[in-house]
Amino acid sequence: MEDEHERMVLEREARAYQAVSEARDFQELKRRYKNFVVPWTITFMVWYLAYVACNNWARDFMSTKVIGHVNVALIFGLLQFVSTFVIAAIYGRFANRKLDPIAAGLNAKYKRERRR
Repeated sequence: MEDEHERMVLEREARAYQAVSEARDFQELKRRYKNFVVPWTITFMVWYLAYVACNNWARDFMSTKVIGHVNVALIFGLLQFVSTFVIAAIYGRFANRKLDPIAAGLNAKYKRERRR
């Protein structure tokens, strides 16, 4: 008896997931997410790899003193942290404005479908 109930629950959830995954809003959500994440990931990776490359092959430049004992390498290293937090903040704003409203609608659709 319990196995039958569990099977029915799983079938309902599978139908609900299928309905949501086929929705136009879901496709739009994936498109918006990808269009944000891919360029920003590439940008960050290029910036990070430039930092690593400069540390390996542009040592004279990276060892250039800026203020006291602070050199270009230290500033670039700290800017890695800054850029991470800036990108995270930009993503947070983007998600709140462009992704979360669609996701909320899809979540409501999923819950409705599960009850059917």
